[in-house]
Formats: sequence, C-alpha cells, structure tokens
Amino acid sequence: MRRITTPSTLRSLFRRCISSSATNHTHHLPCSQLSLSKTHFFTSPLPHYDSLFFSHYSTSFRSFSSQPERDQEETTAQSLSSELVKELDAESLSIPQSLDLSFSHVNLTPSLILTTLNLSPDAGRTVLGFFKWVKSKESFKLDDEVVSYFVDYFGRRKDFKAAQDVLIDGIGLAGRKTLESMVDRLVRAGRPTQTVGFFENMEKDYGLVRDLDSLKLVVSRLCEHGFASYAEKMVKSLASEFFPDEYICDMLIRGWCIDGKLDEAQRLAGEMYRGGFEIGASAYNAILDCVCKLCRKKDPFRLQSEAENVLLEMEEKGVPRDVETFNLLITNLCKIRKTEDALNLFYRMGEWGCNPNETTFLTLIRSLYQAARVGEGDEMIDRMKSAGFGDALDKKAYYEFLKILCGIERLDHAMSVFAKMKEDGCKPGLKTYDLLIGKMVAHNRVDKANALYKEAESNELAVEPKAYMVHPKYAKKKSAPAKKEKKRETFPEKMARKRTKLKKIRLNFPVMSPVVLYFWTRLVNVLG
Repeated sequence: MRRITTPSTLRSLFRRCISSSATNHTHHLPCSQLSLSKTHFFTSPLPHYDSLFFSHYSTSFRSFSSQPERDQEETTAQSLSSELVKELDAESLSIPQSLDLSFSHVNLTPSLILTTLNLSPDAGRTVLGFFKWVKSKESFKLDDEVVSYFVDYFGRRKDFKAAQDVLIDGIGLAGRKTLESMVDRLVRAGRPTQTVGFFENMEKDYGLVRDLDSLKLVVSRLCEHGFASYAEKMVKSLASEFFPDEYICDMLIRGWCIDGKLDEAQRLAGEMYRGGFEIGASAYNAILDCVCKLCRKKDPFRLQSEAENVLLEMEEKGVPRDVETFNLLITNLCKIRKTEDALNLFYRMGEWGCNPNETTFLTLIRSLYQAARVGEGDEMIDRMKSAGFGDALDKKAYYEFLKILCGIERLDHAMSVFAKMKEDGCKPGLKTYDLLIGKMVAHNRVDKANALYKEAESNELAVEPKAYMVHPKYAKKKSAPAKKEKKRETFPEKMARKRTKLKKIRLNFPVMSPVVLYFWTRLVNVLG
C-alpha cells in the first residue's frame, strides 16, 4: 500500500535532513539545541543550526566568487585576441562590425582591454579597429588610462603612426598617462628628435597640456636614456616659456653623467652655479657615480682620490652628504674588491648624520660573502634585521647570497644560509632549488641533491630533472691496479728454476748427444 505524503510529513523529512546535515558539519552544537520543540519548529522555520549551515556555504561561495570572474575575463580576452589575430579576407566584415556581431554582450573593463592587448602581440594595426569598437561602446566610458594602453601597445611595436592615430581619435580623453606612455616609448625606441618634436606640437595636434610638468617628464626620460644633449637644447630653447628649476638642472647633469661625459656635466654644473642655481645632492651624487665608473674602467687605483675631490667640492658648496652618497661610494669600493675600505666608510656614516638603509646592508653582505668573509656576512645580516630592514631580505636577496656562496665553493655555508632563509619565512623559489641541486651534483653530493629535489616537489615547485654533470675534480677516481714488484730470487730458487728448464728440454729431446746436452746446459746457466 502506497504511503500518502502529507505536508506535515514533508516538514518532518525536511527537518530530519537539516538536522543530520548540521550534526555532520564541523560546527559542533550542544544536544540541547538539537531537541527543538514542535512549537519552536513552526514559529521559526530556520533554526540556529540551520543559519550556521547556510551561512557557512554562503561565505564559501563568496570567497570563491572572484576566481570564476577572473577565469571568465581571461576566457573573454582570449576570444577577443583570437578575433584580432585571425586573417581578414576581402569580403569579411571590418573589425568593429565583427566585434559588434560576436561580442556585443561583453561588459568592457580596463583590465579586460589590457589583458586582450597583452595576448595579441601580433595583431598589428587590427588593434586600431579594436580601439574604435571600444570607443563606440556606449556602456563603456573611455578614459586616459585606456588610451594609454593602446599607445603603449603600438609603441612596443614601434608603430608610432598608429599611436598618433590613437591620439587623434582620443583628443579630449588623453592626459598624463597617455603622455607618459608616448614619451617613454619614443625615447626607448631611440628617437630623441621625434620626442622633442612631439612635445612642441602635442598641444596643437593632440590636445595634450604643454606645461612645466610635462617638460620635466620629457627631460627626465631623455636624460635617463642618455640623450642629455637633446634635453639641454630643448630646455634652453624653451627657457623663455618655461624657466627651468632645480629639478630640471639636476636631471640634465644626471643625464650627462649617465652618458659618461663627465666634462659636460661639470661644465653644465659650473654654468648653473654661476647662474644662481643651487646644485643639490642628487646632481653631485650623479657626478660622483660617473667619476667612480670612469676610474673603475680606466684606473681603479685613482678611485678614492678622485672621489675625495668630489666630496671636498660638496663641502665647499655647502651640500651635505646623504645616504645615497655613501651607498655609491660603498658600492664602487666593493666592485673593485676593497671591502675593508667599504666597511670603514660604513662605520663612519654616523659622523655625517647618516644611517644606512637596506641598499647599504645588501651591498656589504654580498661583498663580504664574495671575499669569503662568511662569518662577517652573517653578522651583517643579523645587524640588518636589528636595524629594521628585515623585510628587504626577500627571495631575490637570498638567491644572490646563495649564488655568491656557490660560486666560491662554500656549499655548507650556502646550506646554512638556505636554512636561515626558510626560518625567516621566505619561501625559496624554483631558481634557488635549481642552483643548489646543480651545485650539489657537481660536488658529487647526490644524496643532498635528491633531498633538495624532494623538498622542492613537496613545496609544489616544478623542478625539471636535468642531466647534471659531476665536476672532474670531485668525481671518484678508479684505483689503479697495483704494480707487481720483481723480487730478488734466492740461490736455491734460481737453481730450482734452472733444473725445471733442463728437465723440459730433456723431455722435448729424448735422444740427445752429450755435446748438445752440454750446450743447452751452458745456455741455461748463461741466460739464468
């Protein structure tokens, strides 16, 4: 007989199901909460443990909701990229029409556009159609940031004609970020003349603001890439419109120093000083760095004396030393293997009211390890942590330490630094394990290499097994067979050997005359 299901039966089944799922859940509740009365069930359809049950899963869904969104955005970017990269026929639709037909439902975001451009390095000028389609979308507001993405894309391809087309279409939208992208790409492409011309005409042609801040941007980019002569000519030609300040003067001096032209930097510094400009510490630091580099290249023994002349000039002009000044001196001294002089300078920093920063400590630690002063290097690491710069000891810094220690064949100390790295909470990367495994195998310490390989696998790092070579210096050499030394026979042994030979002769020649026998006997005695 089939059982009739009533609403009360359904409610009891639902209640039993919810109670069983709640008891199996990780939230353990007291028994008193499970024994709910009938009146409580009807007055409150969702008891306390039910709310815990559903709230747990709702928070879980919220935590994982961002991941599907990122995956969906990546999938959409892949689809857009494949549409941009595919070859177009003569009868095919234009790019904006094709994108409207296939992606009209897509909600555009700046991150989606940037991902699409990064996935389409070979799309070429098809991206111009993509830009027009993005601009035509009413649901998306085109701004300065998105325009800079397209300018940067064409700048990477050195297609500045297409970048200018984007700027023309983006008049009224382009701003500071677009200007930075265009200037940066022009300078990195080695086109200083075109950069200067772009600055002169950008307000008239593209609607970009031409002021002192934009001039500083162009001058800094030109000087950073060694085009100080173009930057100086531009500043002098625009002096009546934009009077240069101390920042521009310091950047011009720095640009000549980056180009390695110390005479031009000193000439410009003299002109500025006579013109009433105060040269700051950054300009003198650039001159000091240029002097040290030229001395390292031509005559390292003159480095300290030439650097001292620059420091004396700073004192005469009333420019105080800063941390960057000491960092430059310490770095250049360490590069010519004068670690002791660098340490003395480090201990004297307090005399000028300067305290070392993370760059100072990292430079000295590397130099101490390179000089095989591993104990002092460890002490400098502890000193760096106590000074409050422990955050700078990241994966990259420890990898550099390990690379130096492996290079000077201090594997045991490298392993101790590796252990210290893990103690500090810095998770080693793939390059770190690959370096240590290769060195361990080269030193024929295969057991250590296998342990490191298993540790990398346990950390979910995809270390590729390679055919590492054992260094011939550490390979086990096969023991050469012992040479048998000839022992001197005693007289009884010698006579026994002669009798054996004569016996063999008699057996081979049973019929022998006495003369022949005498002859053989004499021969055996002579030959021994």
